[in-house]
Order: sequence, then C-alpha cells, then structure tokens
Amino acid sequence: MNRPQGVSLAQFLAEPLQATGEVADIIGGVADVVQTIARAVSRAGLADLFGEQGRHNIHGESVQKLDHLSNQIFLDRLGGAGPMAGIASEEMDDFYPTPSPRAPYLLLIDPLDGSSNIDVNLSIGSIFSIHRRADPTRDVSAGDFFQPGHQQVAAGYAIYGASTMLVYTTGHGAHGFTLDAEQGAFFLSHENVKTPPVGAYYSVNEGNSRHWEAATTDLVAQMKQAGRSARYVGALVADLHRNLLKGGIFLYPADRKSPSGKLRLLYEAAPLAFVVAQAGGAASDGHQPILDIVPTALHQKTGLIIGSAADVKQAEGFYLT
Repeated sequence: MNRPQGVSLAQFLAEPLQATGEVADIIGGVADVVQTIARAVSRAGLADLFGEQGRHNIHGESVQKLDHLSNQIFLDRLGGAGPMAGIASEEMDDFYPTPSPRAPYLLLIDPLDGSSNIDVNLSIGSIFSIHRRADPTRDVSAGDFFQPGHQQVAAGYAIYGASTMLVYTTGHGAHGFTLDAEQGAFFLSHENVKTPPVGAYYSVNEGNSRHWEAATTDLVAQMKQAGRSARYVGALVADLHRNLLKGGIFLYPADRKSPSGKLRLLYEAAPLAFVVAQAGGAASDGHQPILDIVPTALHQKTGLIIGSAADVKQAEGFYLT
C-alpha cells in the first residue's frame, strides 16, 4: 500500500493486524530501550564503556561493559509491573520475575549481540522475542519460556550501525524502522521486507573449519565453486541484516567443538528465524526448522543455518544425506 512519508513506529503498530495493545506497548518499550542503548554505543569510547566488565556469563564468555549496561537498561525500563511476567536474557543465569508474576507475556532478549565488535566500532545489535504464557493464572516459572519459535507473538532485532534500525514482526510481515535521533523516534523505512530466494553471499566463521563436520566443509566448498562472495562481520545481527536485505545465507552449524551448536535458541536463533520466515526466508539447524524446536532449557544452544529460502534448502541437503 502507498503510505505518506514519516509513518512512526507507534502509528504503524496501531494499524489492524500489527499488534494488540499490550504487545504494541512491549515493542514500543523495546524501541525506547534501543534508543538508550544506541546513545550508549555512540559514546562508548568517551564514557569508558569499552572493554570487559570483569566477569563471565553462564556461557563462559567474558562480559563486556556494554553487555552488562544493555542488560540492565532492559531490566530497568521493562522489568516493572506491566504485561510481562518475566524477562529471560542471554546475560542472566535465570529469568527475572517482574512484579506482575501472572501477567500474560514473556520477554526474551539478547541485550547486545556481537560483543567482540564493540571495541573496534563495528556493527552490533540487540535481539528480542515475545511469547504469550499458556497459563497466566499461576505465577511465572522457567517452564513458561520453553515454547517453540512458531508460537512467538512478536520478535525482532535492532542494529547499531551507520544508522540505528529496528526490524520486527508480529506474524504479519517483517518491517524495518530507522531511528531519527533528532526527533527521538523510529520511522518506517523498510515496509514488508522480502529477502531474495537465492543470495549472492555466504557468512561463516572459516576460522572454525578445523572443527567442521564433512557436511559443512562440502557445503562451503560448493558455495565457493558457485562464485558466492564471503561476508562475515562476526555479529549475528549484522550478518543477518545484510543477507536479509541483499540475499544470502548465514552458517553456524553444530561441529566437533560444539556438537549441540553455539548460538542460543531462545535469544538468537528462534527470534531471528521468525523475522526471516516472515520475509520469505528460512532457518534450520540442518535437520529441522528452527521454529519447530521445543526448548528444554533457558540457555539451550543450537546450530543455525538461516537466510534465503532456496539457499537454506540446498544447505539442508548436505546435512540430511
């Protein structure tokens, strides 16, 4: 449909089919958090926010100062009484119960994706997912979060790059909004994003090739022979965003070093799979769709193959044989 210039995120969320009032409020709250994180990222070198925070998270990874700050901003802004009973984060061992333990919704976050890029001024991002609780008549528990990705109510990501963008879906297309810092608001810039069915790019950490299974080695060799261009930023959101718009495939499959995969199902793989599916793409662990995997733990890991639909289908052929 033809739209007037300057449609804000709030206006777009109010349209039929986009979101219920409570879900729209949560997405709007996430957008406010993203603005705050974007300001922190832009001043990181001046505010002593580069470098490590001095501890390790549940995954054994060194927590960066901006990781810790971003997680705290999410909790401070969205952890009060409201429509969410709990918040689960990649940076926390357990979920955070809000003062509304019988509220109907749950929020899952990767507060800052791509920590290794922070100190060298490359693109990083945030990822979020919203689920509806099956039984809001009882207090929230960890088991409430163990829902397959296809049951997400909404999901999306922010990317902090040349501009700050927020891309989200509520199951009615994937839509991108660009931050106008002067007005302090997001405006529609990419309506109903459609990723090309076949892409020109592949994104994979070839430094891990010594750990790859034969299927991955053969797949990457085939893409090279087909003339694909390698693009790898080292931040999942950044690689996915480029491939979403331009067409391509991101690979981080399970390997001999990480036989269960390395990426987090609830905080990274499932939310991004939901967005990509709404843009006409696909996501798999090599054996089944990411959106069909039923989690059994808050920090469950998975392999991930995500991007243009034909590319993902071709890749699955290497793992299913």
